Amino acid sequence: MVDSLVDLRNIERYYEMPSGVVKALDGINLEIKSGERVILLGPSGSGKSTLLNCLSALDSPTSGEYNFLGKTVPNDNSESMTSFRRENIGYVFQFFNLLQDLTVLENILLIQELADERDDNRAKKLLKLVGLEAEADRFPAEISGGQQQRVAIARSLAKKPKLLLGDELTGNLDSTTSSMVMKVLVEACEAEDITCIFVTHDESLIEYATRVIRIDSGKVISDTNVE
Repeated sequence: MVDSLVDLRNIERYYEMPSGVVKALDGINLEIKSGERVILLGPSGSGKSTLLNCLSALDSPTSGEYNFLGKTVPNDNSESMTSFRRENIGYVFQFFNLLQDLTVLENILLIQELADERDDNRAKKLLKLVGLEAEADRFPAEISGGQQQRVAIARSLAKKPKLLLGDELTGNLDSTTSSMVMKVLVEACEAEDITCIFVTHDESLIEYATRVIRIDSGKVISDTNVE
């Protein structure tokens, strides 16, 4: 049995710029075990979002090795990267990205349909999990920002990802709503047995993590388990 979900070995991501080479990731070594809730902290430009993009196979590292459940993740910008994302990765964005002409329930069903896994009962269960079963037939514009982000969470869980990634997912919410969203997210991931990695600037979100990794200048500068 593979205990490690994510295993990154000397991951580097360089960009050629007119001013020279930019080292967005400079030798990242990380192992993430199944069930962990990891928060990535660091200043703007530290490499957090680049790391998230490599984890999701939206981007390929310049060099290094990325293993997922003991298997090498494709990095050749081919259909195999798309298949890897579809089968393994969920993503929650800062901007909710809900389709405004679809109801709350339809937004979730659409993701299932794209994965050829439509399941009305599961979609409704996920809405209940995030406390929005009563809003199923409403449109995104008819609910609050916090509720929209909870819909986005339910949508990201719809295809049963093994790894859920979030990029500043509470960045557009006030502190009270952020806390509510994070509590719902943690409960949902525990119920669904999903590993989470979130990028944030918000130190207050540490309380929802089991592990905090700080990144600066493309390097891991600290890696701490949270009691």
